[in-house]
Amino acid sequence: MASSWRRTLGNMRSFVSNSMGGLRGGSNLASWLVAGTLAYFLWIKPSQDLKRQQQEKAALAASEYDPYRYVETRKPIPDPQVTGLIYGNKNKDKASKPED
Repeated sequence: MASSWRRTLGNMRSFVSNSMGGLRGGSNLASWLVAGTLAYFLWIKPSQDLKRQQQEKAALAASEYDPYRYVETRKPIPDPQVTGLIYGNKNKDKASKPED
């Protein structure tokens, strides 16, 4: 009786081991890692990217036809001191220095 369940357990272990390629230890783990990585980059990631693109297109299409959406009508006024938009701002340092 005791050997019956041991034999059943051993047969199940052999079946599972053979169904996973018959490899043991690190090579089995490495092969599953490679297979999982390939599956991710060939099937899972492209489907996620496609879903994301479809959602972005749907959001863009929904926002384009909204008559009450906010539209910026004026350009923001940049800081004239930092960007040098005031004429002569670039030569201000040279004018303040005495020339010999």
